[in-house]
Amino acid sequence: MTSKITVSKLSIKSTGNKQHDGYSTILFYAPEMHKLAEEIQSCSGKNSIRLGDIEWHEFPDKWPNIFIRNSEQIRNSHVLFLASFHSPLTIFEQMSLLYHLPKYLCRSLKVLLPYFPTGTMERIQIQGEIATAYSLAQMLSSIPLTRTGPSEIVIFDIHALQNQFYFSSNIIVRLESTVELLLNELKVKEINDEKYAIAFPDDGAHKRFSYLFDNTHYPIIICSKVRQDNDKRITIVKEGNPQGYHCMIVDDLVQSGGTLIECAQALLQHGATNISAFVGHGIFPNESWKKFLHSNNPKVYLNTFYVTNTYPNTQILIDKIPFKVLSIAQILCNICFQ
Repeated sequence: MTSKITVSKLSIKSTGNKQHDGYSTILFYAPEMHKLAEEIQSCSGKNSIRLGDIEWHEFPDKWPNIFIRNSEQIRNSHVLFLASFHSPLTIFEQMSLLYHLPKYLCRSLKVLLPYFPTGTMERIQIQGEIATAYSLAQMLSSIPLTRTGPSEIVIFDIHALQNQFYFSSNIIVRLESTVELLLNELKVKEINDEKYAIAFPDDGAHKRFSYLFDNTHYPIIICSKVRQDNDKRITIVKEGNPQGYHCMIVDDLVQSGGTLIECAQALLQHGATNISAFVGHGIFPNESWKKFLHSNNPKVYLNTFYVTNTYPNTQILIDKIPFKVLSIAQILCNICFQ
């Protein structure tokens, strides 16, 4: 059986080429995003995004050796770059490319950065800490101007909204969300006449995402961690009633998965009939996704665990129960021409 990533098309309709200026559009991409780049090109239809060709090599001392093939085609073209900052080791080579693309006289530059990796380190609470979200934002802000003005950077489900203010006015920041993919999935699920509620593992997730859901259609539930007398922290249902509902836990990202599991356990204890989860970014360091596999007898059996392909390692989750990988290709394709 051929493995596939689900590309949702229920309500993500193509907006068409909004530029109408006759200039070509070229999509360059990080090596890890090749498959997603091909999906975007396929979704573009008559707008005809052309894939650029970059040779990503290393010199003997391991420093990047990068070459843009047919670089003369960049001149007067609208250029897109699909980035993946999944590792500190890959950031330098991609930043090097981004600093040079405007020098080849592209008409515009739009950086598609689905996951902003330092978003969780956005503030300093103790003297001596380093807010790396600021550092990365400043690096991206140094991308040179194009022939028509500042470059644009598109980020999905950024962990903290204040991160956008770390960028300088030299670049335009556009924040998007993957939640519309979940809303499409819920419309399909409702055909089975199952009652769904939206659950958030903490106040932060509630603040980031609750406005995207119709609370008259989906009851909202908020979980929270509280400290007991023995100094142990437990997760409780802070607001809402999960009894009788299939609860969909929604958050921007998952790493070890501990918070999500504790939230699921609290919901089940309060009468939830079923639990699923949706996260925009499935990071899963140290193969932490394995703790959710039904074959591994997990602490909590999730009916479905939705993740998107904003992060390259989610490819490994295809066809692994309970995971379902949703593609952001159509959303990105629309953004390319807006």
